[in-house]
Amino acid sequence: MENKNLKIQDLQVSISGKKILKGVSLSVKKGEVHAIMGPNGSGKSTLSYALMGHPSYKIENGSLTLNSEDINSLSPDERAKRGLFLAFQYPVTIPGVTVMNFLRNIYNKKIALTNGGKPVSIFQFNTLLKERMGLLKMEDAVAKRYVNEGFSGGEKKRLEILQLEILNPDIAVLDEPDSGLDIDALKIVSEGVNRAIEKGVGVIMITHYARILNYVKPNFVHVFIDGKVVKSGGPELAKELEEKGYDWLKG
Repeated sequence: MENKNLKIQDLQVSISGKKILKGVSLSVKKGEVHAIMGPNGSGKSTLSYALMGHPSYKIENGSLTLNSEDINSLSPDERAKRGLFLAFQYPVTIPGVTVMNFLRNIYNKKIALTNGGKPVSIFQFNTLLKERMGLLKMEDAVAKRYVNEGFSGGEKKRLEILQLEILNPDIAVLDEPDSGLDIDALKIVSEGVNRAIEKGVGVIMITHYARILNYVKPNFVHVFIDGKVVKSGGPELAKELEEKGYDWLKG
């Protein structure tokens, strides 16, 4: 079986000359769930953008390896082609582009890249899309709307998970997928993430709160404070953080 993993070694990242990440090392394997927790400003979202290659986030030191390939110098689209996925904390609006066209295009790109396959027809893709949208309790009409235009917070988050399920990447970075969700939407989003994990997707789950980890069970929990991983453990660490907060880890 091909080894699917992401290795982050001594990652140091700055924004506008200010160092945010100060030496982060993680290894995420196929099908594993790594929860990243920590207070505001600890570097959690910086990690997600640096992984995806955002140009404003400068890697000062360290390495990023995806499936044994160094991706430090790759553009965001090349990283996506290699199997890296980011679900945004604040998904952007794409006026004039329907959800259907957007997802069909990226799905066909994925087929062409991975299998040299033949692009699917509109009819074939519509069948797949309706099935996936149904699982996420999304109305069929959403497919004809422009990407995130006029979407509620919950609709945006579901669309991010719909993209995850359609693309089936090797590694998915989910930046606060639980923010702004009520309990019903949280369960639906979590079910989508779990379906991806069952297919072998490795997940980095960035979150402030332990509540989503009641539905998406992590293999590992890592606590970020001031740009560093100050503590790692199993699922029990998330419960401990829920009870104690973060102050006990600040030194």
